[in-house]
Amino acid sequence: MRRSDPTPKSLAGSLLLASPKLRDPNFAQTVLLLSVHDRDGAMGIVLNRPTGRTLSDLGGDFAIGALADVPIYMGGPVQPEQMVICAWRIDEGSPAGFQLHFGIDPERAAGLLGQPGMYVRAFMGYAGWSEGQLEGELAADAWAVTEIPETLMELEADSSAGLWRAVFGEINHEWRLLAEEPDDPSGN
Repeated sequence: MRRSDPTPKSLAGSLLLASPKLRDPNFAQTVLLLSVHDRDGAMGIVLNRPTGRTLSDLGGDFAIGALADVPIYMGGPVQPEQMVICAWRIDEGSPAGFQLHFGIDPERAAGLLGQPGMYVRAFMGYAGWSEGQLEGELAADAWAVTEIPETLMELEADSSAGLWRAVFGEINHEWRLLAEEPDDPSGN
């Protein structure tokens, strides 16, 4: 008798792209980086909701410290008053590939800031799913899952919806058409 594996494959380190049919305004046209995904649930941060602020705007040690210019993003609807600092490097040519430092303290973030190819961002809040919730949303086609493209940081310079359109449109031809749909159909 063959048993099925009760543990789903972890999607940690992947991008979740909101499907155009996902109507929750917290996630419309979002690109999420999943940091945790296991049998207990999942957690990640929204990469394309910049606030236009930097850590220096928070004052205190951030105003004059090494992290003063680090941009702040809305990371998700869960605990939006909580700041999460993350750093990552994408190096497809390296055996490590993608390196993620999630929820790090300011001193560690400052140390990583000067490393070649390392990006540091601050996020207010995060996105979270309870046990089985993300799997249900994936089964309902609310999200598309993809690997992190090497060009993610170049794409990030685009607008919030631009990052979603660029990454979503790379998945396949049909989704490229969906990604290029205007937000307001009357503009067609």
